Amino acid sequence: MPKYPTTSKPSKTQVNARASAREQIKLAARRLFALRGIDGVSVREIVEAAAQKNHGSLTYYFGTKEALVRELVADGAKLIDERRNALLDALEAKGGPKSVQDVVEALVYPSIGLAGTSNDEEDTYTRFIGLLGMSHRELFMDALEKRWNSGYLRALEHLRRLMPEMPAAAKNQRFVFMGAYLGSVLSLREAALTDRSRPHPTWSSKNTLPHFIQTITVMLGAPLQKGLFADADGNATAKARRPRAIVGSVGLILD
Repeated sequence: MPKYPTTSKPSKTQVNARASAREQIKLAARRLFALRGIDGVSVREIVEAAAQKNHGSLTYYFGTKEALVRELVADGAKLIDERRNALLDALEAKGGPKSVQDVVEALVYPSIGLAGTSNDEEDTYTRFIGLLGMSHRELFMDALEKRWNSGYLRALEHLRRLMPEMPAAAKNQRFVFMGAYLGSVLSLREAALTDRSRPHPTWSSKNTLPHFIQTITVMLGAPLQKGLFADADGNATAKARRPRAIVGSVGLILD
């Protein structure tokens, strides 16, 4: 929190007001970035959407728009990583995970409901980091500081153990597919559930997430077609290079 030009200690009301203003700017920015990407949103638009009278408030609290973007990335990544590690800790304490589906659930559920139950907020993080990862890959990666992906990497290690036998390169390629599938489907769901203009029965159904998890589980657990990742003599040919795993909303993999 920036220091304020005052000689007296601010009251609790003043501190809460300042914290609220800062959070309102972050909330408004994340909403706009999720819709239009960071290049499609100006500082002035963020400040106005946050209902701040002082147009210099974003600069005051964050310094630059890029610094704000970095903080937003880290906020969501930390929360998801904490949730995912907690789920994996609980599974491991019971001798698990015991199935691919157990791990997939630990990948999906921590990535939703990030806004909590507040009526003033809505989930926008998945779309925000999805657009950022495509348009500003280096900024996205740098904002994470090679951190906040420990839960995702733990999940991948469990999947390597639980998936059917196949070359390591095949498993790694499926992880890339999984990352793209997770991000795109959860982004579609997030956008639909924040749209109040009409009902979205597919995305609001209680069956949607379990069914989604089932489809990921089937993809990861499907036997490898004979001949893939092998030469004419049936020997594995692809190198077992692990993909570059970066946590975002779901542990986005940028290979």
